Amino acid sequence: MSSSVAASQSNFKNYILITAAYWGFTITDGAIRMLVLLHFNQLGYTPFQIAMLFLFYEIFGVVTNFLAGWIGSQAGLRLTLYGGIGLQIFALVMLGLLNQAWPTAGQVAYVMVAQAFAGIAKDLTKMSSKSAIRLVVPKESESRLFKWVAVLTGSKNALKGVGFFVGAALLTWLGYSNALFVQAVVLVGILCTGWMLPGDMGKIGQKVSFRQLFSKSRAINTLSAARFFLFGSRDVWFVVALPVFLYDTEVGLGWNFWQVGTYMACWVIGYGLVQFMAPQLLKKKGQPKLAPKAKTIQFWTFALTGIPAAIAIAFLSGVPPEYVITGGLIIFGIVFAFNSAVHSYLVLAYTEDQDVALNVGFYYMANSGGRLLGTVASGLIYQFYGLSGCLWFSTLLILAAGLISMKLPDPKSARPVLS
Repeated sequence: MSSSVAASQSNFKNYILITAAYWGFTITDGAIRMLVLLHFNQLGYTPFQIAMLFLFYEIFGVVTNFLAGWIGSQAGLRLTLYGGIGLQIFALVMLGLLNQAWPTAGQVAYVMVAQAFAGIAKDLTKMSSKSAIRLVVPKESESRLFKWVAVLTGSKNALKGVGFFVGAALLTWLGYSNALFVQAVVLVGILCTGWMLPGDMGKIGQKVSFRQLFSKSRAINTLSAARFFLFGSRDVWFVVALPVFLYDTEVGLGWNFWQVGTYMACWVIGYGLVQFMAPQLLKKKGQPKLAPKAKTIQFWTFALTGIPAAIAIAFLSGVPPEYVITGGLIIFGIVFAFNSAVHSYLVLAYTEDQDVALNVGFYYMANSGGRLLGTVASGLIYQFYGLSGCLWFSTLLILAAGLISMKLPDPKSARPVLS
């Protein structure tokens, strides 16, 4: 067997291991969010209090992404990937041991700490898997890189939607604590496969100073700023405001756990499928495969800008809210999925192999910052201005992302690929 064939087989095995670990983790990540949100909403917590339950999840995600790239570059991506899964197991068990007889303030503080561990776990796992893909795809094949990144990212988001459904179903069938313990057992099985991944993957073999944690690339910095506003625009109405509105019996639709979980799951699964198919959908018929350029993300970001505003206008005009939300979510999800898929490709296209963990960590720090902004704003704005207020704020954030993306350069390797 030639060395190139052996290397290809090894890369494929590593890709499967990375993807499988990320898939298993992602289902539990979606399930935790739905479990916590629905359970505490049922207990009578306000939208802002529910948002605060996720505050440490997002804050520690920002911190983790800042440091995770450095940890991965020094200790290897296997440690950060499976370390994230181990922390998720700890967070699941901790959440399952919550004593509901405690005072409300004590319960909130306890869940916030547990969510901090879950936030660290999520971003360790995400940074590791996204960085590792850059190392298992041949550098000369940028269109293949776009395809493999789209597969990983799209399948991750589809499975997060499955996680929403799993969370709502387990909450109904097993109750809050048992639902969390079952997920922890499943992740223990995935953790046991960690020895099969190379321990030195992602190591750069040299010390990295603190100053190097901040990206020096203009392209990475610009893309990260656009990512901050883009993901803030999604989470400001999707993370807290929308599920609370669907469940609310007074000003919302009054749905039950099953309906809310299934509805949210279907949207995220569909969103993930669009990401998965993005390379094929973006390819023009009769033309060679072409990796995305800066103008690709500029087009799709500005295309997204008017959608939340249109939903808000239709919402206020008296159209039945279930039709407005469903139609708006479908359109928003399709356009946002193209944005996310191209973003995920560009960060790797702008990055050299030796800097992949550092740059991806920095980039996803901005992603977590946007999610933090969106999560807090989602609970706060919904409590005072309703779902329409969240949608208008989303419009402003997308516009900011579009204006920043105008400064993006083309990747040096963005070129037609004939194979």
